[in-house]
Amino acid sequence: MTQINQPGAGPETSGPIVVPPESVEAEALAALKAATEDDRPPVPKSYVVLLILALFGTNLAFTTPLVLSLAIQIQALAPQNEEYLGFVLGAAAGLGLIVGPMFGVLSDRTRSRLGRRRPWMVAGLAVGLIGLFILAIAPNVIVLAIGWIVSTLGWGQIFGGLQNSQADRLPASQRGKVAGLTGMAGMMAPVIGSVAGSALSSSPYLLFLVPGLIGAVLVVLFLLFVQEPDSRDLILEEKLSARGLFSKYLYNPRSYPDFSWNFVGRFVFYFGLTLSSAFTAFFLASRLNLPITEIGGTIALVGLLGIVATTAGAIGGGFLSDRFKQRKVFVLAGGVIFSVGAVTTAFAPSIEFIVIGSFLSSVGIGVFSAVDQALVLDVLPERDTQAARFNALNSFSLTVPQSLAPIAAPAFLVIGMVSGGDKNYSILYLIAAVLTIIGGLIVVTKVKSVR
Repeated sequence: MTQINQPGAGPETSGPIVVPPESVEAEALAALKAATEDDRPPVPKSYVVLLILALFGTNLAFTTPLVLSLAIQIQALAPQNEEYLGFVLGAAAGLGLIVGPMFGVLSDRTRSRLGRRRPWMVAGLAVGLIGLFILAIAPNVIVLAIGWIVSTLGWGQIFGGLQNSQADRLPASQRGKVAGLTGMAGMMAPVIGSVAGSALSSSPYLLFLVPGLIGAVLVVLFLLFVQEPDSRDLILEEKLSARGLFSKYLYNPRSYPDFSWNFVGRFVFYFGLTLSSAFTAFFLASRLNLPITEIGGTIALVGLLGIVATTAGAIGGGFLSDRFKQRKVFVLAGGVIFSVGAVTTAFAPSIEFIVIGSFLSSVGIGVFSAVDQALVLDVLPERDTQAARFNALNSFSLTVPQSLAPIAAPAFLVIGMVSGGDKNYSILYLIAAVLTIIGGLIVVTKVKSVR
């Protein structure tokens, strides 16, 4: 097995690293103190409002294609080849794995009058809009994949900048609350996007560009009114060479065990979630015997009812986790609730049961995503100097599942293929149910410095 070493942490060893028990205990106590102390002043309400709007806009622009628009384009460009959707999504997520940490390290080291984060968000906004335009004009699946790669790189920079801003500013006492509110915004965006997509499906230009332009306006508001300190006087301890840059992709998991175990738990949870969510449009079309171009309204109906559930899960979980200073129990609860909803959906005989399953899944996603996002900030290493780097590395827990799960899904779809040769979309929901519980259990049993 290859050993990963933290750059600058000392000479490499060929054998396992033995950490004295008292060292582990001291580290855990120090991490617990750092995670629970409010070492930053509370952020004003205006910041929270602008953050919520920006995240809503970014999600609207980025996830509307994920839940509906890309499926419609695939169906138009390559009928009866819905598996191409998995390859398009996987290619974009795979490239994000390569460039994400590099952009994070460069963001941490950026010197500009606008600060460290905003220049990358401005560039990301321009690239993201170009990507959506390519998606709208794509004449074939290859160009569609290129457009989604460009779009993912651009909007990914905005997601990263907003996440880094929270790491820079939020005290521990506000992390759960803010994560709950932003999580709610993130879950509402695809629902509204589905409504818009259903109405705009006759024109690929409107389908991709309307959500993108709305998202751009909301991001610009954040960029204009949330000021970031001038970073032109930023002091850097070391010069960054090409070799040094790529060394930032690695770290010693033993140096930050809680960050690492939480990464693993998130990875497993989001792999399961992506298995079921990437093919939602095709699942509903198959189960309800409708053309895929006509299920936008059904997705919107299910999603609109799920807004209440997501709001209750995200805000309730986030606020309660701050109130009781407990993260892990809520993370596990989110996984369990999602699993119940996924099983219900898998065996749903009618739209009513699909709605019930979706409602429960939305509660679970809301609880898990909000509370675990707060937990990420609690265990984030080197938050003052390398927040963007470790946030980018942590994003692998989402982007790797987004890359692998859609590619793996077609193999599962043929398991127990139903009569008539229709693909077995239900199996994806059953596998998701198992994986999301496992993800929650990993966080509960392995993360030590956060309760």
